[in-house]
Amino acid sequence: MEGTVKEFTREELARFNGEDGKPVYIAFEGTVYDASESKLWKTGFHMRRHQAGTDLSEEIGGAPHGVEVLKRLPQVGTLKAEKDPMDEHIPEILLAVYGKIPMLRRHPHPMTVHFPIAFMMLFPVLTLLHLVTGEESFAISSFHVLVAGLAFTPVALLTGPYNWWINYAGKWSKIIAVKMFGSLILITLILVIFMWRILVPDIMLQPSGARIIYIMLSLTLVPVVSILGWFGAKMTFPH
Repeated sequence: MEGTVKEFTREELARFNGEDGKPVYIAFEGTVYDASESKLWKTGFHMRRHQAGTDLSEEIGGAPHGVEVLKRLPQVGTLKAEKDPMDEHIPEILLAVYGKIPMLRRHPHPMTVHFPIAFMMLFPVLTLLHLVTGEESFAISSFHVLVAGLAFTPVALLTGPYNWWINYAGKWSKIIAVKMFGSLILITLILVIFMWRILVPDIMLQPSGARIIYIMLSLTLVPVVSILGWFGAKMTFPH
């Protein structure tokens, strides 16, 4: 009947993903919009991240624009209120909390992981500067950075499994395996370097053999952190 508003289930909405000439539909807060005429949605993907045929209510917060952009698109129906199959493992009380504070769902790990990345990249740099210049201030700064990395890395290690369980239902994958194994290597390296520095404060003045091993361990932090960051980015920006 004319004037009837089409109600889409999540399964029906997923069919309008822009593939093979299909229309591009996206949902936001219960309303379904047609983005087929938008040049930024022609392939069914927006900014190589957002998939057409899905509910973007939670993701709009990370966009560089506001909801006014969606409001300009033609409205083609409403999204039926139903639990996302990907949320079946999440208790209702947590879903209610995420509805009020969306950042608690996706932000904890991406937010906290930046700290150990920064500290563990800076630590080898300061160590090398101390080696080259002999300035004690670089040695002191490197130790402070190492302690900061040791403090923040466990936080990142805890928020990682949390976000994996919440947003990926704990589904095992190659990326998850690399990140978990790499994280164990990272925390082990940090602990070994920290304990060595505590037990031998003047390690950089020790005979060349011990000093070289210490420096090599410090430099190993760079590729380990880089690999973890790379695979983390592949999960956030898979396309």
